[in-house]
Amino acid sequence: MKLPEFPHHESVDSLLEGLQTSERGLSVAEVNKRLGVFGKNELPAAGKRPAWLLFLRQFNNLMVYILFSAALISFFTKHYVDVYVILAITIINAIIGFVQEYKAEGALIALKNLLVPQCKVIRNGVLQTVNSGELVPGDIIALEEGDNIPADARVIFAKNARTSEASLTGESVPMNKSTDTLAVEIPLAEKSNMVWKGTFLAGGSIKAVVTGTGLKTQIGEIATSLQQINPKKTNFQIKTDKLARQMALIAIASAVVLFVVAYFFNDFEINEILLISIAALVSAIPEGLPAVLSIVMAVGSYRMSKNNAIIREITATESLGSVSTIITDKTGTLTQNTMTIKKVWVPNAEEVEVLGEGWESEGELSGTKEDIEAIDLLLEIASHCHNSAIREDEKGMLVVTGDPTEAAFLVLGNKAGKSKDHTILEDVAFNSDIRYRSTLVEKGEKKIRFYIGAPESILEICDSVKRSDGSTKALDDDELATINEKISSWSKESLRVLALAIKEEHSGPQSDQNLEFIGLAGMMDPPRPGVYEAVKSCHLAGIRVIMATGDHADTALAIGKSVGIVKEGRQKVYTDSELSKMSKQEFDLAVQESDVFCRLSPVMKLKIAKSLQNQGELIAMTGDGVNDAPALKQANIGISMGILGTDVAKDASMMVLADDNFATIVKAIEQGRIVFNNARRTSFFLISTNFAEILILILVVSFGLPMPLTASQILWINLVTDGFCDKALATEQGKGNELLSPPIDPKENILNKSIYPFLIINTILMTGISLTAYLYYLPESLEKARTIVFITMAFSQLFNVFNMRSLEGSTFKIGLFSNKWVNYTLLISILLQIIIIEIPSLATLFKFIPITFWEFIFWVGLTSLVFWITEVFKYFKFERKNGIQVQQF
Repeated sequence: MKLPEFPHHESVDSLLEGLQTSERGLSVAEVNKRLGVFGKNELPAAGKRPAWLLFLRQFNNLMVYILFSAALISFFTKHYVDVYVILAITIINAIIGFVQEYKAEGALIALKNLLVPQCKVIRNGVLQTVNSGELVPGDIIALEEGDNIPADARVIFAKNARTSEASLTGESVPMNKSTDTLAVEIPLAEKSNMVWKGTFLAGGSIKAVVTGTGLKTQIGEIATSLQQINPKKTNFQIKTDKLARQMALIAIASAVVLFVVAYFFNDFEINEILLISIAALVSAIPEGLPAVLSIVMAVGSYRMSKNNAIIREITATESLGSVSTIITDKTGTLTQNTMTIKKVWVPNAEEVEVLGEGWESEGELSGTKEDIEAIDLLLEIASHCHNSAIREDEKGMLVVTGDPTEAAFLVLGNKAGKSKDHTILEDVAFNSDIRYRSTLVEKGEKKIRFYIGAPESILEICDSVKRSDGSTKALDDDELATINEKISSWSKESLRVLALAIKEEHSGPQSDQNLEFIGLAGMMDPPRPGVYEAVKSCHLAGIRVIMATGDHADTALAIGKSVGIVKEGRQKVYTDSELSKMSKQEFDLAVQESDVFCRLSPVMKLKIAKSLQNQGELIAMTGDGVNDAPALKQANIGISMGILGTDVAKDASMMVLADDNFATIVKAIEQGRIVFNNARRTSFFLISTNFAEILILILVVSFGLPMPLTASQILWINLVTDGFCDKALATEQGKGNELLSPPIDPKENILNKSIYPFLIINTILMTGISLTAYLYYLPESLEKARTIVFITMAFSQLFNVFNMRSLEGSTFKIGLFSNKWVNYTLLISILLQIIIIEIPSLATLFKFIPITFWEFIFWVGLTSLVFWITEVFKYFKFERKNGIQVQQF
């Protein structure tokens, strides 16, 4: 037996014959036989890697190799403190990376959790309950309202059946189900004779023959896609790898130059030259760099969490700053995933606006007193003609039981203060064939049937219309034209229109004919508050926003316009079927030209994401459903919804929006740009200070003089200045202009040519001042010369902290002491430098000798030139230039 390729295209009889089954179901023997062929109706084990292997993986990167080499060199040269510091930093970084990666390996596990534990199946003509894992193709499953669907299946019987498929197709409105045979080429969301594993029956009842189990289901294909997407380095990991190579080259080159200079210009022994060079190599390697970069990202991650953006992969914090395109789902992301009635209308009156959104029964009816009184009967119908309920779940969230469309009428009735006051004698569920539902109530001594349904279906069985003054008039062409005009007007506003009617029942045979038309209700899945402003901010920041949804084209275009995604001249909407027929060149062009894509399958969403990446875009993908998981994992930054999002989507993403607010993404992107700037300023600080240290060593050795600093003194400077100040720089706030410039180029290195001015100024001044001090005091004593060099080098680096706080403007402009962590760090560093010189035991340990107060003040004051001269450079480079541009403007 072969599984049908297009079960939706086959007739029921043909499909049952092909699957060698019948409506009586399979025998137990046949089920066992097919289990051996097709396997269990389960997804494969997630294959989660052991914790120890994940931990070891954290050491497999270039920076760690460099640090381990430095630790090994330090060990053989008996610089044991260096060894301990380097190893401690490396292990801390590994632990941080391990925790992040361990938490991220849950997407397939979450998919497995969507499996229905048990289901009802017909076997040998008997309805029985079995473990859903035992289902096989050819089984006949029976589903009632509220049941989760355990496998992909073709409908063979349906009674008023509607399934909720939002998590799989993105369609917020429940899908009517029938047994009709459909065309071969049809989108997933329009296969109305199929039901899908992982969705549920919102109303009615169904019998269906199983056509796919395990990996042969739609959700199984998603699991396969997730497995095939290989883990990739984030943009920040790529940049830090390159930064590590740059740092390593600088350190090695510095050590080689020092070796050559010492060998040819000094009479040191070869062993001593080697030791000096190795010491220089160790001191030139910024062993604190991995730690400070982790802190930069941790600070950014914490700030994002305060704004409801939860980072699951810490390196994503910087990558957000380079996002150039956001691909967003519609349902539950741009919209609230709640059907809300926005307008109601009765003939011969003005429409009444319904305020409030979502399942909250809060909101007013906006209109004149006369118009609101005119819709009283309409509100009465709304409060009775439904079979839905709204309750709070364990998280305090409002959830709907039953059809969301019917729940919208429940909310409308609640807003108007209406309830089910009348005795309900009969409730007839929505019928997908006639496209309306009805409820018979006892109102006083009368029996009245309320109707809600599709306007064309309701109007077809109406022969009269109730006007706003309470009178009844025949439904003539003029009245019909007025009603249709209102329907057309609302449809253009992306409202889904439903009609309401009544009929008084008397004794004798009853029929759904000769109804009295009451009015119309227009509903929609409303945009989330703040989405329009968030999209506008994205455009100002040079970020393109694309909507990729499973919804209808008209709905998607209307929502796209309302939230500002669709711009003038870019109103073309492409469907899945249109895209699938295109060549690669045509497809790439379509992805460039359009900002709205609809009726998309999970595979097509993934294809769009890959196309954009191949075109050089760094993309963030937002979504909440199972169907979004492959694209979330493929994207550079996958962003899922924390409230409405499925566990599958969350585990496939790098960031979770705790408030499900698209606007939160903009705040996260702003923080991402701040993270990049902080990574750059800390790296600049480390390299400029280390470069000055190595240069003073090279110059002094080239003069044939003793080393200006001992190994322990160099280590102490690195520990107190590099070790503290770089961490403080990691806490810099944004300057408020981060979203006024284009996205950071993904290929832009952390270290680039913009460091040259700072490197030149700081290196010349720090080296010049230190060399002057060394040569001045050397005749007096080597220890005194080294003490002064230590002070000048240390305080030059402390003043350099102020320079790095703002790379493109005066530090005074942002407030010299506005960063409290920098202030605390500087105070602690100054105290430690003074203590180590002034306390005799420590001074002896580090081979320092006392100096006078005025000597200390003079040399510290001289080192402040590092700050003042850099401020002058910034003024002419940035401030004066900007001032001239403003005046010209």
